[in-house]
Amino acid sequence: MKRIALPVLTALALTACATSPLGRSQFLLMPADQMDQMGVAAYDQMKTEQKISTNSQQKRYVQCVANAVTAESGSDEQWEVTLFDDPAANAFALPGGKIGVYTGLLKVAKTQDQLAAVLGHEVGHVLAQHSNERMSIQYATETGTQLLAALAGDSGGAAQQGLMAALGLGTQVGVTLPFSRKHESEADIIGLQMMARAGFDPRQSVQLWKNMAAASNGSPPELLSTHPSSGTRIEDLEASMPEALPLYQQARAAGKRPNCG
Repeated sequence: MKRIALPVLTALALTACATSPLGRSQFLLMPADQMDQMGVAAYDQMKTEQKISTNSQQKRYVQCVANAVTAESGSDEQWEVTLFDDPAANAFALPGGKIGVYTGLLKVAKTQDQLAAVLGHEVGHVLAQHSNERMSIQYATETGTQLLAALAGDSGGAAQQGLMAALGLGTQVGVTLPFSRKHESEADIIGLQMMARAGFDPRQSVQLWKNMAAASNGSPPELLSTHPSSGTRIEDLEASMPEALPLYQQARAAGKRPNCG
């Protein structure tokens, strides 16, 4: 088993190497077209199960901001945008060019620039293939855990059970959650650059997260959360502002001045 396990995992690692838009090495196992199919299927299901807003003014507003942001995505993807009638302050983007926004977000993202920060972040996840990476890591982690269980023996004794419990906790806290926080931070920066290139004020991304913090009733410790704390996000965004502001100024000088109302 030891002779088989290591070559299998090594082959997976060598054949799944990729690079994110920010130059980070990635582990991707899923074909992009298959991820697109899953994204479209999930989106279509959500549209049948969740209430879609009929507020035409809000729909035009969200579509306008989304169009301006996705125009800077560097792809020819035709993005579909749906406004869901839901009080949650949330939004998402899925592979296959799908964006969902909840009406509750508009109470927290109070300006077009703040909404652009959210949509840029969500589209950033798609551009960086974070869904693919998460699925690939999960698959590899589960496979590795099963292999280690086999290597430890199948007696089912207390020692083996303790080992598996430790591995389960270790993979969750040590690999899965920190990697998700890395994805969130990466999407923040990709989104910041995208909104700036579209002519939205990147400084409003900081205000957005101040609004989010004010609207939050508390959050779990950062170590056990898939998202960085609002304070961490604000610090990272402020640190990236010297790169984003020139992009914003160039966009405005080129006549990119979104007016979504």
